[in-house]
Amino acid sequence: MANRWGIPKEIEEIVRERDTSCVYCGIEFKTGEDSRKRKPSWEHIINDIRINGIDNIALCCMSCNASKGSKLLEDWLKSDYCKKNNITVDSVDEVVKMAIKKPPRLKNN
Repeated sequence: MANRWGIPKEIEEIVRERDTSCVYCGIEFKTGEDSRKRKPSWEHIINDIRINGIDNIALCCMSCNASKGSKLLEDWLKSDYCKKNNITVDSVDEVVKMAIKKPPRLKNN
């Protein structure tokens, strides 16, 4: 069964194990923290909720997710938020780098 964002349970489990820190800024997640910065949130790297594979689903901090919103990844990486937080194509997690090199696509059924 998928979660409320349509992410299948098996993908959710793999991503939770893989992403212990924000895939964008690298801050380590902490459970029970009051800070929004340390709480993980679900992220579609390529903004298409129909693409729910492990190559497009990640966990990022709530601050990065709020900043990115529905922006294209390429545009967001040029934003003032990313500049201020030293987030670049070279600093992001490998799953994001791969999405930049070879964007995930909707699988034809």
